[in-house]
Amino acid sequence: MREVVARTILNDSKLGDYSLNCYVGCSHACVYCYARFMQRFHPHEEPWGGFVDVKVNAVECLVKQLRRAKPGHVFTSSACDAYQPLEREWHLTRKCAEMLMEYGFQVNILTKSALVLEDIPMYAAGKRCRIGVTITTPDEEVARIWEPGASPVAKRTEVIRAAKAAGIETSVMFGPLLPGLSDDDASLDRLFALAAETGVDNIWTDCMNLRPKVWESVRALLVKRYPSLMPLYRGVLFNESERERYVEDLHKRIRAAASRHGVLGKLDGA
Repeated sequence: MREVVARTILNDSKLGDYSLNCYVGCSHACVYCYARFMQRFHPHEEPWGGFVDVKVNAVECLVKQLRRAKPGHVFTSSACDAYQPLEREWHLTRKCAEMLMEYGFQVNILTKSALVLEDIPMYAAGKRCRIGVTITTPDEEVARIWEPGASPVAKRTEVIRAAKAAGIETSVMFGPLLPGLSDDDASLDRLFALAAETGVDNIWTDCMNLRPKVWESVRALLVKRYPSLMPLYRGVLFNESERERYVEDLHKRIRAAASRHGVLGKLDGA
């Protein structure tokens, strides 16, 4: 862990009006993490997933920016998980989120951590929020391999239930769906059954994408744990025509699974 001083904390974003990241790096160490390119701008000897920089002045930065910033939607976790373990010690996400809601901003949380459960009363009181979780696979063992530092899938599901019970809008991101591991019909059925059972309000999906530095990490895991899947991943990620067929077929099967479980209307892009 390294303490750093940030110049800004509330930044323009394509994922909403703003993004807010109180940390750089993430100890969840997800193999497929798209944010690992950030290490180019924040050099560390440790690999991505092995370090976290804490923006110790995050709250002070936000206080200054809120004097001029126009209220809008703020997405957390665009470059880290806002509720990774260090949040338990620093409470930076909590403090910033509470302040944002007081100033009329909508706070959108997306996390793989059950730590957010501790802050649900605060979000329920602030009202201007949505709480979501990312679930890549319904299989706990597969999740531990690909997301070693994240909360178990069952605990993430608990977050949705608790937020719903508190009257908070909820969401789930099923993705990236892992080729050969969580993109089959049986896995999709388990995921959308979970969505139906929890009553989640919004559902997004994502397929495995090629982002800077991602293939090196994914390839290393495939060599170690899933060598037989290497041709499939190479095709999905590097062969344009094969990827196009794969994505089209996956989207059809996603819609079919959502329809079977009565949640097609909650599926983004449906």
